[in-house]
Amino acid sequence: MCAMQSPVPPSSAPPRAARLEAALTAAFSPVLLRVEDDSARHAGHAGAQPGGQTHFNVLLVSAAFRGMTRVARSRAVHDVLAREFADGMHALALTLRSPVEYSAAGDAASGR
Repeated sequence: MCAMQSPVPPSSAPPRAARLEAALTAAFSPVLLRVEDDSARHAGHAGAQPGGQTHFNVLLVSAAFRGMTRVARSRAVHDVLAREFADGMHALALTLRSPVEYSAAGDAASGR
């Protein structure tokens, strides 16, 4: 007789922020990546769930964005994170820059 494996309970799954960081790092090899769970600020809004992990802010600086339009960058990130959206992530605020743009725009000084 073969023992069946039970699925990993949600409480033992890595937090969504860690999964976002891992997926974005693998896809874009960022020089800078910040993922912030902003769910607490959206409690009671559409898509908010008890326990949070639904609304995120992402700052991603990557050479992969060189020559891409803002729309293409956003689509690329959304494609990488499609599974997270299907699994309950509701909103994602994105700041996506190439390293040159990040430096030139003064984003480094502002933290955004």
